[in-house]
Amino acid sequence: MSKVILLDSGPVGLITNPKATPLAWQCQQWFSGLFCKGFKVVLPEIIDYEIRRELLRANKISGLKKLDQLKSEIIYLPITTEVMLKAAELWADVRKKGKSTADNKALDGDVILASQALLLANYGHSVIVATTNTKHLTLFVDARDWQNI
Repeated sequence: MSKVILLDSGPVGLITNPKATPLAWQCQQWFSGLFCKGFKVVLPEIIDYEIRRELLRANKISGLKKLDQLKSEIIYLPITTEVMLKAAELWADVRKKGKSTADNKALDGDVILASQALLLANYGHSVIVATTNTKHLTLFVDARDWQNI
């Protein structure tokens, strides 16, 4: 069984931040250390989308280059039909329980990310979602603040 870290948008934004803020530097050091600890690090397509759309809107070319570099260096996990079917199931189940992770009309990237994590776990991997906001994701999967991994 492999140990897998799925990156959420918070850590990806920090890892690909071209400005050397203390928090970005800390996250970049954390990211580099994951490989020495035996983790496989994964960039889910939904997270690439969330980060990329904002970088494009703001015309942040250096951030886009860093995102493309990250995408080429680690495992990229595309969205599949299986992922979307599982995400729809998660979305409906959590609402039946009186909870939600986004507005009912929103695409809800959290359930798509959770779906990818659950499917990887079903294939025998030990999966942790590295995030800056565990609130919604912990409804579905093992999600931890990146600083606690």
